[in-house]
Amino acid sequence: MEGAGYRVVFEKGGVYLHTSAKKHQDPDSLIAGVIRVVEKDSDVVLHWVPVEEAGDSTQILFSKKDVSGGDSCTSEEEPTFDPGYEPDWAVISTVRPQSRHSEPTRGAEPSSPRGSWAFSVSLGELKSIRRSKPGLSWAYLVLVTQAGGSLPALHFHRGGTRALLRVLSRYLLLASSPQDSRLYLVFPHDSSALSSSFHHLQLFDQDSSNVVSRFLQDPYSTTFSSFSRVTNFFRGALQPHPEGASPDLPPPPDDEPEPGFEVISCVELGPRPAVERTPPVTEEEWAHHVGPEGRLQQVPVLKARIFSGGLSPGLRREAWKFLLGYLSWEGSAEEHKAHVRKKTDEYFRMKLQWRSVSPEQERRNSLLHGYRGLIERDVSRTDRTNKFYEGPENPGLGLLSDILLTYCMYHFDLGYVQGMSDLLSPILYVIQNEVDAFWCFCGFMELVHGNFEESQETMKRQLGQLLLLLRVLDPPLCDFLDSQDSGSLCFCFRWLLIWFKREFPFPDVLRLWEVLWTGLPGPNLHLLVACAILDMERDTLMLSGFGSNEILKHINELTMKLSVEDVLTRAEALYRQLTSCPELPHNVQEVLGLVPPAEPRSPSPPTSPLPLSPTRAPPAPPPPEDTAPQPDSSLEILPEEEEEESTES
Repeated sequence: MEGAGYRVVFEKGGVYLHTSAKKHQDPDSLIAGVIRVVEKDSDVVLHWVPVEEAGDSTQILFSKKDVSGGDSCTSEEEPTFDPGYEPDWAVISTVRPQSRHSEPTRGAEPSSPRGSWAFSVSLGELKSIRRSKPGLSWAYLVLVTQAGGSLPALHFHRGGTRALLRVLSRYLLLASSPQDSRLYLVFPHDSSALSSSFHHLQLFDQDSSNVVSRFLQDPYSTTFSSFSRVTNFFRGALQPHPEGASPDLPPPPDDEPEPGFEVISCVELGPRPAVERTPPVTEEEWAHHVGPEGRLQQVPVLKARIFSGGLSPGLRREAWKFLLGYLSWEGSAEEHKAHVRKKTDEYFRMKLQWRSVSPEQERRNSLLHGYRGLIERDVSRTDRTNKFYEGPENPGLGLLSDILLTYCMYHFDLGYVQGMSDLLSPILYVIQNEVDAFWCFCGFMELVHGNFEESQETMKRQLGQLLLLLRVLDPPLCDFLDSQDSGSLCFCFRWLLIWFKREFPFPDVLRLWEVLWTGLPGPNLHLLVACAILDMERDTLMLSGFGSNEILKHINELTMKLSVEDVLTRAEALYRQLTSCPELPHNVQEVLGLVPPAEPRSPSPPTSPLPLSPTRAPPAPPPPEDTAPQPDSSLEILPEEEEEESTES
């Protein structure tokens, strides 16, 4: 139903107020009514009205000043309805509250004793929702406002609590207490509380300068030793805060943090569709897309083919330049030649900047000296089992080092951070040209440079988004991980940091990256790749009785044992399953690129969920060199009810 300035998105009859505390209600103590969720302007209101007043949905009071509609008792004047200790039949106080100075509800006669029970409340003013114990004759919900008062308990004699909560989850995040499964805390759909808590969290002690290096080399032990407080953080970000306490600050270190709440959304996903991948794009197929003057034609079709099948090895050297933005998809062959000449000159001018620095000058330039030391150490360990980089005097190692030092001149603010050599190595292997590889690497870094920023805001945001997706896709798995103190998903950090570079065999990494570079079917496919891996391992994790140690160990031991085609197939199936859900929460739609992201509330960068300081120059004294080369390395299900058809538009 719609009217001027409003839209009824949910309506359910058979919703009663009980005015008697007797176990068996007499008819006079039951007030039948209709519950509605109404969108009005920029607000969303929950409205209940007695059945005799419910005929005209336009007669609805929208008031934010008196959310109880003048019907709930104040704590000083009369006994309030305590949602924590109500009898199972959940009655309202039979003592009539004193009248409030508020406009009476239009459509309810002031003299009507039943009409005076009508109320409306903005969803933004809700603090919590409590539902009834299972096994009662009918289910009920009790809504508590931010002011601390509770609204009359709503008894759903013909079912409908799950449908109502499902609709509310479009506009709110509902957080279920692990100590009281009947209680939901209410949060707005934006993640400002989560983001602000991340901003102030200090996970590591003073000796954190080498944590990225240690994580890349041994994520199991590093995760276990350094990320032990991440789960408490995720919980704390969604906890209610004591009176007067800042919501941005973690609890005092001497206080035992209270159990947290898990973000839930009442979403029912449909069946997972079957997905089939196609053969790689061949050089002949690519040639069919080359039109007059060397311009590529039908680019969206070509990108879709790359997404579904990848590229044949002989085509990568040319196609990667387009995928990484070095060459324009719309440019002609002559325009590409001119562009390459220009970028070649630009590259060697930047390279000359650091090559012209004498050893004496470098001793007085701690920044450049630190970068060079980090790069030399990392390059000496990067993909040394690959024939392109093996051997003590391999020229490929020199090119890796030169390109990374030149990148420090190109991006002064970021410089070099450990892990970048892992991203450059496959590009240089495929392109086999110093200049072209540099600019392709720059294109890749445009996508992932936030992963290496000192604030780690981008990594925090991605881990939060991954947790959100997994919560929607597989609530039982999330609950299991939470129960084993692994719900923060910190073991996925390396996956996201360097785009699974050390999780797959080298040829599979090439296939994975070229698929991800298409940007299809939307942004953040790499998060669904992580979900796909966890989905493939869910039975092993949940049925083997793993604790947190074993979970971390098992995830680390997946390295080089995963099939990229199986993972990509499952990731695409997860995407289709999510996008076919008509009630997908707005923040999940943002992650999948189905709707534009909300505007940030503060001037802080839009990248915002695990604070981690990448190792930056000047570095701390490096750890002893290894002699051996490094390997490449709830959506709570609410009780079923007998439900009547509810009206949703």
